[in-house]
Amino acid sequence: MAEEPEGNNRLLQDVLARPGNGTCADCGNPEPEWASLTLGVFVCQACSLLHRSIPHISRVKSVQETWDASEVELVSATGNNAAKAKYEQKVPAFYYRPTHTDCKMLREQWIRAKYERNEFEFIEKQEPYSAGYREGFLWKRGRDNGQFLSRKFILSEREGALKYFNKQDARDPKAMMKIETLNATFQPAKIGNPCGLQITYLKDNSTRNIFVYHSDAKEMVDWFNAIRAARFHYLQVAFPGASDEELVPKLTRNFMKEGFMEKTGPKHTEGFKKRWFTMDDRRLMYFKDPLDAYARGEVFIGSKENSYTVLSGLPPTTQGHHWSHGITIVTPDRKFLFACETEAEQRDWISAFQRVINRPMRPQEYAVEAHFKHKP
Repeated sequence: MAEEPEGNNRLLQDVLARPGNGTCADCGNPEPEWASLTLGVFVCQACSLLHRSIPHISRVKSVQETWDASEVELVSATGNNAAKAKYEQKVPAFYYRPTHTDCKMLREQWIRAKYERNEFEFIEKQEPYSAGYREGFLWKRGRDNGQFLSRKFILSEREGALKYFNKQDARDPKAMMKIETLNATFQPAKIGNPCGLQITYLKDNSTRNIFVYHSDAKEMVDWFNAIRAARFHYLQVAFPGASDEELVPKLTRNFMKEGFMEKTGPKHTEGFKKRWFTMDDRRLMYFKDPLDAYARGEVFIGSKENSYTVLSGLPPTTQGHHWSHGITIVTPDRKFLFACETEAEQRDWISAFQRVINRPMRPQEYAVEAHFKHKP
């Protein structure tokens, strides 16, 4: 009888080797080491912890443990591909599918949307983010005092804008954010809330940040996907020949890199000041504080074909920096000098700059570059 558990585990390894079972059913992480006996899917350790938060739906077990024949049969009868065909059958093109690098809250809500709420089996359950209109209250960080206050938000595809109101009965919005330049990215650590969302938009071609959260994670993810839906429908009109595959990466974007660096002014004679930097595609912005509404300045980073380069180190005559790991960005107009605290940070920043510089510029990016050159 001692053979039986070993035989079951060999059968389990055969099931794991089937197409689709070699990556996590929920985030795509390779080599999942857990399985949901009730749902019949294989998941990674991080997602298995999220499955534990819905014990009425999912019961997980490690593939390293001893399995009995009935348990192997359960996962063998389903598997990741069959489960996806059921639980993800009607995922809208714009809906954000988290990966293992996304924040815990996004991954948990994806798992709950699939298995607990069955959102992608019944289209009517997608109303909160598919209707083209959404209104509600979010906690918004005050620009000057840093306090979070409840504000009414309205997203309207018909008006092409997301707007918010400072007073409940106000007729005119405090801000109108055009869907055309809108972006949203989850920033739980920066905002200090697991549901913290950073929304950016362009105002007079400068980036404006607003920071919001909601105490209900589903509400926040619904807002995020409603913004993505509005962006998707806007882009479908703006680029009528484009496929879904071309448009989906343009809906929202995470920043390429963020963190503190020191910088000096254009004459390179002023002392270096510590600033928070955000690399958003080709815009490198710097802030006094990570939660500032406006950047102190923005630098456009073009491509190598247009004489942009990034160098490790600073010119030999440079003085006034406390951090020793320098970076020089050469643009057609001037050199920008930065200093990082550690070699690892310097390496990460150079890699982010290099990725952008190595990418040829798109036609619309030349117009952005021209605007930067004419800034006073």
